[in-house]
Amino acid sequence: AQEQGVSTNPVIHAFLITVNRYHIDDAYIRAFLASMRADLEKKVYTTRLEAEQYIYGSADVVGLMCLRVFCDGDERLFGELVTPAMRLGSAFQKVNFLRDLRQDVMELGRVYFPGFSMEQFDETTKQELVRDIEVDFAEALKGIRRLPDSSRLAVHTAYRYYMRLLDKIRNTPAGELVTRRIRVPNAEKFRLLSGAVIKYKLHMEIV
Repeated sequence: AQEQGVSTNPVIHAFLITVNRYHIDDAYIRAFLASMRADLEKKVYTTRLEAEQYIYGSADVVGLMCLRVFCDGDERLFGELVTPAMRLGSAFQKVNFLRDLRQDVMELGRVYFPGFSMEQFDETTKQELVRDIEVDFAEALKGIRRLPDSSRLAVHTAYRYYMRLLDKIRNTPAGELVTRRIRVPNAEKFRLLSGAVIKYKLHMEIV
C-alpha cells in the first residue's frame, strides 16, 4: 500500500496521503513498526542500547513524523529541530514507563528500564530516572519555542501536561508507583490547557 500510495483501509489511506504530502521518511515508519512488533514479542530490555532502540521506534520517530508536518517543507527548520523533537518523544515515553510501571511489570511482564527490579526500585532509583527525563525535557523545550505558530500551542500543551505528570511522579514515593497509576485530574488538565492558551495568545515566553 505504501509503494502505491493508496489503501482500501481509510485510516491507512489517510496516513499514506500525509506521508506523501510531507515527505515522511520510510525509515521512520519501519522503525515505528519494529517497536510495535517488539511489544508483541519482547518483554524485558536488558541493555541500554535495546531500550534506546525501542524508544527511538516507539516515540522518537513519532516526534520526527509530526515535525515533518509542523515544518511543512521548511527543511532548514526541520534539520535544526530534529534533536529536540526526538528528546521530547523520549521524555514522553519515559514518563509513560514510570506512570504505567505497575501494569507493565506486574500484569504484562514488561521491563523497559535496563537492570530494573521491583524489589530494588527505591527513591534513589526513581529520582535518577526523573532527572534523566528532566534533561530530555529541557532540550525539548528549546525546540518547542521555535516551532511554527500553527503547532506550537498544541505541542506546548502536551509538554505542560507531561511535565505536571512528571512532577506528580517525582513527589510520589517509589513504593506507591508500583502499586497505583499516577494521573493528572481533569480539572488540572483544564488549567494546564488554559495556561498554555493564555501564554500563546499573549505571546508570553514558553517555560
